[in-house]
This record gives sequence, C-alpha cells and structure tokens, in this order.
Amino acid sequence: MSLTESFRVALTGLLTNRLRAILTTLGIIIGVGAVIGLSSLGRGVESFIASEFQALGSNVLFVFSSAPTSGTRTTIQPISTLEGEALGDPTVAPDIAQVAMETVVPGRVVNGGRSVTIVLSGVTPNFAVVRDWPVQTGVFFSDEDLDAAARVIVLGTTTVEKLFGDKAFDPTGLPVRVNDRVFTVIGVMQEQGGGIGALGDQNEVAFVPMTTAQTRLDNARTRDGGYRVDVLHIQTRGEESMDAATLQVESYLSDAHGVTFQGEQDFTIINQRDLLNSLGAVTGILTVFLSLIAGISLLVGGIGIMNIMLVSVTERTREIGLRKAVGARGSDILTQFLIESLVLSLVGGALGVALGWLITLIGGALVPDLDLAITTDAIALATGVSTFIGVFFGLYPASRAARMKPIDALRFE
Repeated sequence: MSLTESFRVALTGLLTNRLRAILTTLGIIIGVGAVIGLSSLGRGVESFIASEFQALGSNVLFVFSSAPTSGTRTTIQPISTLEGEALGDPTVAPDIAQVAMETVVPGRVVNGGRSVTIVLSGVTPNFAVVRDWPVQTGVFFSDEDLDAAARVIVLGTTTVEKLFGDKAFDPTGLPVRVNDRVFTVIGVMQEQGGGIGALGDQNEVAFVPMTTAQTRLDNARTRDGGYRVDVLHIQTRGEESMDAATLQVESYLSDAHGVTFQGEQDFTIINQRDLLNSLGAVTGILTVFLSLIAGISLLVGGIGIMNIMLVSVTERTREIGLRKAVGARGSDILTQFLIESLVLSLVGGALGVALGWLITLIGGALVPDLDLAITTDAIALATGVSTFIGVFFGLYPASRAARMKPIDALRFE
C-alpha cells in the first residue's frame, strides 16, 4: 500500500469518530498552548527586569556596607562622606568619573490632609547625572543647597500623585511638611517607565540634599569625622573600566577599614552586570519551571492518544484481520495507525500554537509593560514535542495492530 493510500485510510478512520478525535487532541492543544504562553511570559519578565536594571546605567557601581563573611571580624564600619569624596579623587581611583552619595532616612511627607510614609533619600547634586535620571519639572539640588543643608525636596511622580491627587500636577514652589519640618518642593523627577517593577515603584521617591538628611532629619555622624553614607553610586569612565574601578574601590576601602584578610570586608561592590546575571539566572530557572509544569499536560495528552489508539485498535480488530487477509502487510497497518497518531498530535500542536499566540496577546494586553512575543524556537520546540508524542505514544498501539494474525483478528468478537 502506498503512503498516500495509508494516509487516506488513516484520515477516514479519524473522521469516522470526529468527536473522539477532537477530545483526544485537547490535551495536546492545552499542553502546547500552555508551554508557549508560559515561556513567552517568562521571557517577557526576563526582558522587563533587564530593562529595569539597564535604566540604572551601564557603567555604574553600587557600594554599600554589609556584614563580613569571616568570623575574624564581626563589626561594620559605615562608609562615610570622607571616603566617598576620596574615591572621587582621580589620584586615588583614576577609573572613576564621579561619585554620587546617598543616605536614606525614614520620613513622612504631608500636604494638607494627604500624607505618604516613605524612605527619604538624601543625595548629592550629581545623583541625577550619575543615575541618568533628569527632573521633569523644576530643578534638582545645587551645591549651594548641599552646603546650606537647605530644606528643599524633589518628588517622584507617584509621590506627587499621593500628595496632590494627580501625578501630572506641578507642585514646584509649594510647601510640604517632612517629619514636621517645612520643606519647599523645587522639582519633580522624570517618570520612570514601568511603574511598579523589579525595584518596586521607582517613582514613589523623595530626594533631599544629603546634608539635610544627615543633620536635620538624622544624626549620621561617623567616627572619622564624616557622615554615614548608605550607598555610593560610582560612575566609571566607561564600561571597559568597570573591573579596574571595582579593584580600586575595593583596595581603597580595604585600607580605610583596616581589612587584613579576605572575608573581612564590611562592604559590598556590585554592578549592573552582576545584577543582570543573578536575576537572569533566577528568571531563567523560573521560565524553565513554568514550562515543565505546562509540559505535564503534554504528557497527559500523549497518554490520551495512546489510550484512544489502543481502543481504536481493539474496535477495528476485524477490519485489521480482513485487510491482512486480502494482502495488507504488517508495515501497512503500522503506517496507518502511526499516521493517525501523528495527525492527532500535529493538529493538536498547530491548534496549541494558536492558543499560545492567543495567551500571549491577552497577556500583553493585560500587562502592557511586558514585551510578550512568540519566538520561532518556542514554535519549533512545540512542533517537535507534539511530533515526538505522536510517534512515541502511537508506536505501541500501531505495532500491536501490525502483529495481529489475520485468523485471530477475524475470529475476534
């Protein structure tokens, strides 16, 4: 029997039991759709997180205090403004372009009957430049504001919305109360895309001059005569200078903090690349995990195909015996039932790709910040898996039908 004839006979057998064939493919449809949809969602989350961290700057180091990993040292010496100023000296760290310092203090900002409890960031005037985060309206702090510990504040758009009812409102020049002290709003930061993202709501922020936070809102003096700094935002001279700048920062702070042995460092240095690698590994594992969970339904669908094909072989035993009696070979019977199994799985796979595309469209509409798209490798994987399922789970029923002896098949009741 030719392959064309085997294909025709297989389709005839499937069309004879249309409803059963449709129900059988449901497991494959749902499985393939779920795999494609969830893998697209996982990759969209990975891309979104990467874009969130890329907004921090591609050549920025973040330095902050942390507990030593060695048991020979248990105390933490806070990073101070004196150390931040020293690292900004080209003779100390030639690969560093500039250093922005940040001190955080708890605060409550009040405007009339509205208030927001927030972590206030006391920063140096170059913070907006280092972080590549310009103001939307008004101005950022000046060196004069820093020297005078001025009571001025710059708000994020979410903070503006909570205090004034509309994030598009321009509060520049208006007074607000910060921890029961009157401050003047001098600017609003440009809205960061994404709103609530990997770093929380980046627009729910409030910035004051660092000296104001250290002296008026907190007592942050350190034992070296400077003031405590929670984070150093260090801009290197280029991406190629990241490693050299990291070594210079580590060398200077190790000397300044009296670090003798490895593991005694009471500070941590991270960069965007480290953050992206760590988060990429986590989100990659999450994507694989979601796809594996969805893949369980593919396994269930494959078992359903095997079950239905075994039922079909049993129902058509006399037909198989009759065909063998008139000259059909075992390979012809095997091919016929394998084709039936493959058709079920491939049709299910094609409809599953359509379902995955629909899931991706709905997901993109519900979460516009995620760039969801079906990739060709996901479609190729789904097609390959559905083909494998058709062959693997259809092989046993087909071989069982091919091994039947004509006389036994014709006697079957």
